[in-house]
Amino acid sequence: MAESAVVAAPDQTRGFVPKAFIVLKRGVIPSVSLIEELQDYVKKELAPYKYPRRIEFVEALPRTETGKLRRVELRQRESERAL
Repeated sequence: MAESAVVAAPDQTRGFVPKAFIVLKRGVIPSVSLIEELQDYVKKELAPYKYPRRIEFVEALPRTETGKLRRVELRQRESERAL
C-alpha cells in the first residue's frame, strides 16, 4: 500500500461505517483476498469494531494545492453514491 484515507460512509443498517480508500504500490494487484488481508490486519492492530467495512482501491487521493488530503471530497463522493 502506498497511501490510504479512511472516512465515514453512509450505511443503511449502522448509520455510518469506516471506508478506506487505498492507493496501491506499483505491481500490487487489487483483489478480494487483499481486502480480507487488510481487514484482518486492522482488526488485530486496532479494536475489531474499527476495521474498514468497505475498501476501495483508487489511483490517487484528492489533494489540495499544498498537498493536504481532501477527506471532505471523499465523504461527498460517498454521500452522492448513497442517494
